[in-house]
Amino acid sequence: MKKGLLFVLFFISVTAVLFAGGSSDAKTSSSNSITYWNIATTSPDKEVVQSAVDKYNASPVNGYSLNSVPTMNDKYKEKLIIAMSSGQCPDMYSSWSGGPLFEYVDSGFAQPLETLLETSAIKEKIMPAALEQSTYNGHIYGIPYLNVSLAGIFYNKDIFAKYGLTEPKTFSDLVHICEVLKANGITPFALANRTKWTGSMYFICLATRIGGLKPFQDAVAGTGSFEDECFIKAGEILQDLVKKGYFPEGVNSMDEDDGQARQLIYQETAGMLLCGSWYTGNFASDSEEFYKNKIGWFSFPAYDGSDADPSIQIGTVGDQFITINANITGDKLKAAWAAVEAHLSDETVELGIKTGKIPPIVGIESRITDPVTKKIALAAANAPAIQLWYDQYLPPTVATAHLDGLHEVFGLTKTPAQAQAQMQKAMETYNASKK
Repeated sequence: MKKGLLFVLFFISVTAVLFAGGSSDAKTSSSNSITYWNIATTSPDKEVVQSAVDKYNASPVNGYSLNSVPTMNDKYKEKLIIAMSSGQCPDMYSSWSGGPLFEYVDSGFAQPLETLLETSAIKEKIMPAALEQSTYNGHIYGIPYLNVSLAGIFYNKDIFAKYGLTEPKTFSDLVHICEVLKANGITPFALANRTKWTGSMYFICLATRIGGLKPFQDAVAGTGSFEDECFIKAGEILQDLVKKGYFPEGVNSMDEDDGQARQLIYQETAGMLLCGSWYTGNFASDSEEFYKNKIGWFSFPAYDGSDADPSIQIGTVGDQFITINANITGDKLKAAWAAVEAHLSDETVELGIKTGKIPPIVGIESRITDPVTKKIALAAANAPAIQLWYDQYLPPTVATAHLDGLHEVFGLTKTPAQAQAQMQKAMETYNASKK
């Protein structure tokens, strides 16, 4: 079986103890059980996924039960790769599509699903753009089910009203908001960047608003470079925001998984938070009253002087995609597919909507009543394109270089030019390895 750079990296860096712990759940799968790994550890994702699992297990197919094994986000990525490295990939697993999924495909741990989808009732439900994000070499390897997640800025409506602030149209408007908040003792942006991908969202939004989609596409293809002006400029702007004190002190040591960013929003010591739109569910689960009364949302504004289309969105059309291991066949494959279909059942979709999700279903915007979620859904529906998060789109080694370099940009320990040179070198190395 072919092993990619992804696995070589982890064999070198992961200890034997972690190796053993990472694959144990896959080994516990019994002959009449389908082991399903996912990241649904907290509300509302936990309830949505459990609804699908319960629906399947209420009417199991061919005698196979579905065993859900949830793991926290960042630990999950490591655990999944380690399991694959030992040949212990679970029967079904949820992932973010993009580069990592395509590495799993190349290494033999995913099977094409379009034949199963062709005769399924869920085929007409799913947004075509969602299936496109999990298509590789002409085949569909993941079924989207959880959420249309866009990068956008959540803000405290009361704080904005108190200081006469309105939703910005341009980046200079956004900087003005930051200045007003800072002058009044309020941290402009709540950000916990220990996990690195949270800070990456700021970078992607800026780079896309400055240069559009082509510089990124060209850099990945090898016809352009991650040292393009738009990427350097985005990094320089971020360092300027850091120096101006627009982020919390110690931002790089704050943990997103522990909810440290949104705690600043609840304490009303921070006025805004840029993150994925799954945050509607987080806010509503934590405090429905706070969410309904105080939270607003706007798309990242246009960059002054740029002709890049500001209606382009950054995010994922699906958020999580279920993949079936390539070694699952026969009756077990039919059962696994039925478990996939349960994630897009009417009951599970409705629960997703109620908990603030935007399931990747055709016409979903017409079924949403929550004003914030509806605004996000309309932004997605009207977008000419949706750029997948860089760290999910890129091959893992390049994504790591991107996140590590950008973390140092936020920490002011590396210049944007140095960080982008590091990313470009990783991209060139990866492209050369594929020839």
